[in-house]
Amino acid sequence: MKLPRRRFLHLAAGAAALPAMSRTAWAQAYSTRPVRIIVGYPPGGPTDIVARIISPWLAERLGQSVIVENKPGATGNIGTEAVVRAAPDGATLLLVTAADTINATLYDKLNFNFIRDIAPVASIMRVPNVMVVNPTFQAKSVPEFMAYAKANPGRVNMASTGVGSSIHVSGELFKIMAGINMLHVPYRGSAPALTDLLAGQVDVMFDAMPSSLQHIKADRLRALAVTSANRSEILADIPTIGEFLPGYDAGAWWGVGAAKGTPTEIIGQLNREINSGLTDLKVKTKLAELGGTMIVGSPSDFGKLIANETEKWGKVIRTANIKAE
Repeated sequence: MKLPRRRFLHLAAGAAALPAMSRTAWAQAYSTRPVRIIVGYPPGGPTDIVARIISPWLAERLGQSVIVENKPGATGNIGTEAVVRAAPDGATLLLVTAADTINATLYDKLNFNFIRDIAPVASIMRVPNVMVVNPTFQAKSVPEFMAYAKANPGRVNMASTGVGSSIHVSGELFKIMAGINMLHVPYRGSAPALTDLLAGQVDVMFDAMPSSLQHIKADRLRALAVTSANRSEILADIPTIGEFLPGYDAGAWWGVGAAKGTPTEIIGQLNREINSGLTDLKVKTKLAELGGTMIVGSPSDFGKLIANETEKWGKVIRTANIKAE
């Protein structure tokens, strides 16, 4: 199911070959149809929130209704497959997440190949995870944490929101680069994991920033570092893990994809409107409240991001021998 990186980049650049229909005909047909944005997760989560922030903007700019439809299950794979099976006409879009690039290696058998069957449309934003510990944990910095973990191999408990989640693989990448051993404790979602972290039942979590931020500000959790390459504007005083482990970079991100074969004219139109939305003050402010950094770029740029992330997490999953539950 894996595609060579060079092959994928070629597909990303030319996946949406225009069928034998005039540009005017495609534009007229597209502008009269409602658009669905498929979210592979339940309502209320960060992916759903991102979709509901951009959908009104798209509806206004396209002059047609844009509906968010939740199809949760199998770590986003059910929603992804729904878009893969949809007609390649731009009427059914996918809210792409970092999990899609993780799933490409995590699952041995899928009914689709993500990097072959989904055409990149536009990136939206990137949000770092944050390395948080209970305030009673003795380490007050990343170097102190690594020293403690090396001195106590296998005794540090690392919580996550589930096997193969962005939070899990962020921690596994840290373990590999730091040369330490921690015990992974998977939970079914962020809420129960945070409950145990706040109670001191587990030691550390590489949590999504939006869910931990309130606890950090209230001093109920201690933030040691953010997982992005650059410091976060929201937690400007908190260092990055990369300041101690050069090259470390992880976190959540979102974008929009369409079924393979969607006309280039439609992909180009959607890309322009999404990029325009990312510079609109109201949209930008709402997304920034989630701790995100906007990513404006072409469909090809988004394709490169997908290729790079698929390659990186594939190596982590194989090295850590992570298996889907």
